[in-house]
Amino acid sequence: MNKKIEFYKMQGLGNDFVLMENFDQNSNLYESNFIRRICDRHFGIGADGVVFMEPSKNADLRMRFFNADGSKAGMCGNAIRCLARYVYEKNICRKTEFIVETKAGLKKLKLSLKEDKVDSIEVDMGEPGLQRKNIPMAGNEKDRVIEETIKISDKDMQVTCVSMDNPHTVIFGESFRDNEIEKVGQALQNHPLFPQETNVEFATIKNKLEVDMLVWERGVGRTMACGTGACAVTVAGVLTKRLARKVQVNLTGGKLQIEWLKTNNRVYMTGPATYVFRGEIEL
Repeated sequence: MNKKIEFYKMQGLGNDFVLMENFDQNSNLYESNFIRRICDRHFGIGADGVVFMEPSKNADLRMRFFNADGSKAGMCGNAIRCLARYVYEKNICRKTEFIVETKAGLKKLKLSLKEDKVDSIEVDMGEPGLQRKNIPMAGNEKDRVIEETIKISDKDMQVTCVSMDNPHTVIFGESFRDNEIEKVGQALQNHPLFPQETNVEFATIKNKLEVDMLVWERGVGRTMACGTGACAVTVAGVLTKRLARKVQVNLTGGKLQIEWLKTNNRVYMTGPATYVFRGEIEL
């Protein structure tokens, strides 16, 4: 008989994930073919990525995250909020403040409860990387990339680049068409300037305190939300004097509150996480 493993499907603003406990650290679960099978929306469960919960020697637990194409990612803001709600309500970690180890380092989470259910999660996303070497991006490694011109299909695009433990390229504009997002998103993701590829955010400023955002994620494509992307847009908005340091980011799937504190240079993201369904899948 084939072994089955329990999973939960969860989503953060429509950015959806499959969560699995892997406290015995079965490395077979990390095979890229298995990840792609899980995330396939026609032949699998369907998701933007897969989250594994593991033990940690340095934190309360560890998150291992994979994109839908099977590639590893250092951090995912929407995924870590889903993990936070799961581990609290499943009695894995009954703290309202705890530490999660990720490939991108230790992340501190703070839960807001309503009738002992997790209502929202604040995540300390750390300090943004602003130099080319941090993103990473080709060129003088100490330079910042603020409103730099990149030519895409004979069109000059003004980009601002930020690392939130993964690379982001932000474009500000009045409006963006779907075919433009796909075309420009793919071109920038695979541009030779980015040795590890890049996520691409398309941002429209509403006022100093609010911004609309659409996203093209490396390893996935169009998604309804991106937590690290919302952080990157906020930082880019401050750097280009378009946004205040505490803003609301409107995504296709909902809203995130983002704050880039001047006192400690750290970015804080607050938003929800929601269950979709549970099930079992054969290994």
